[in-house]
Amino acid sequence: RYPTIEHHGTSEGVTGSCHQLHIHATSSLLVDCGLFQGSETSADGRASAGQLAIEFALQTFKAPVVTHGHTDHAGRIPYLLAAGFKGPILCSEPSARLLPIVLEDAFKLGFSRDHKEIARYIERVEQRLLPLPYNQWFTLAEIDILVARIRLQRAGHILGSAYVEIDLTYPATGDNTRIIFSGDLGAPHAPLLMPPVSPERADILVLESTYGDRLHEDRTQRRQRLKAVIEHALQDKGTVLIPALSIGRTQELFYELEEIIHDDPQLCTGAATATEGRAGTLAPTSWPTLPIILDSPLATRFTEAYRSLKLYCNHEARERVEAGRNPQAFDNLITIDSHADHIAVMNHLTQTARPAIVIAGNGMCSGGRIVNYLKAMLHDPSADVLFVGCQSRGTPGHAIQQYGPRGGYVDPDGERFDIRAKVTSIGGYSAHADYNGLLEFVTGMREWSTDRRVVHGEAYARSELATQLQTKYGKMEEYAQDLAKSPYVYRLEAE
Repeated sequence: RYPTIEHHGTSEGVTGSCHQLHIHATSSLLVDCGLFQGSETSADGRASAGQLAIEFALQTFKAPVVTHGHTDHAGRIPYLLAAGFKGPILCSEPSARLLPIVLEDAFKLGFSRDHKEIARYIERVEQRLLPLPYNQWFTLAEIDILVARIRLQRAGHILGSAYVEIDLTYPATGDNTRIIFSGDLGAPHAPLLMPPVSPERADILVLESTYGDRLHEDRTQRRQRLKAVIEHALQDKGTVLIPALSIGRTQELFYELEEIIHDDPQLCTGAATATEGRAGTLAPTSWPTLPIILDSPLATRFTEAYRSLKLYCNHEARERVEAGRNPQAFDNLITIDSHADHIAVMNHLTQTARPAIVIAGNGMCSGGRIVNYLKAMLHDPSADVLFVGCQSRGTPGHAIQQYGPRGGYVDPDGERFDIRAKVTSIGGYSAHADYNGLLEFVTGMREWSTDRRVVHGEAYARSELATQLQTKYGKMEEYAQDLAKSPYVYRLEAE
């Protein structure tokens, strides 16, 4: 009987999201096609050939549906194209703007850095993208044996993120099945995005559980903690290092930092500028100016894309722009592009002990420019390492988060670095819904699913969320049975 689901990733972990939905004997869809990361890769931290291979049969495969542009959900698409797939790639309209940047980076990491090859590849990707508007049904198939429709709804995780509704009707039997793939659901009250709204119903629900075992700090608490870390850095004359995902987390941090600067001008006055984008002008500025340095060319490209997609942001964010403020390009923000400028800024900060905030990728400290900063500053007690997102097991970020507060060490590239910098984590900046948010997404449906699959989480997070869902479902079933016995309800139905 169809539909059936095969999980090619995240059924027992948090990366490599990839789910194949078989809708009948000759057709299937893929929801996400992501890379594995951290301990879910091979021993040397790289994805194995088997993990990168497209092991499902392409002859039944019609299209991938990409829920959003993070690498662990979209990074294996280059391998899908290399395997011979020539069909469309479905995504939301904002994701169609962001995905070419994501996939260009994935192509560089896995295939080639040749500019001509990259240009040809990106052209192929852009030709395949089929952007879908939110909240509109799109017909995938309408034949004698099957009517298949798909609809994307806002997920509130990053710009362009979506959860996927798939509606299947089999005319021969009259069966109708509604399948929901949550993708990554965002936390409520995020600064930039509208929150997800629960679907009406789901017969089969595939639900993420990244933070299925914990609660986040609320927005006010996290902003106060962020401000406290900054003030501490000012007192210690140290650098705050923030490893951040290039897409989503970085832009949300900018929004909050601009708000802190705007609401408390005594904290940061004046402007730190870089003439012609060169790092050499980071010489001392009037105190207490605090430079906020974005040292990630990839994050800079995403930030520019965010600015061009402001219509997809929430009302609060649009109002701020209309009032003349620019949360993605404020005065204190300095962007670093070239490698030479990256080295110059890093040397300047280590030699002068000047307070600054540095935001750099990658978010789990397994590569990118943040690694150079960590090697240069982890030994310094005046420095702060601030984590604002999930650190997957097996990544250097997870090791620093776990052992840093105990005075431990980390060994990126096989070289030992003692951790003397302060290590802080602010859970409220996670772009994932917490335990309550996930439960509310499920219980907010008018008709609850009978087939529930908890994926995309560590074992304890999946187990805790599954237990709580089962408890909720049990209480709802008892409530339904009580209602069925009530004469008052019977009279309402009779009327």
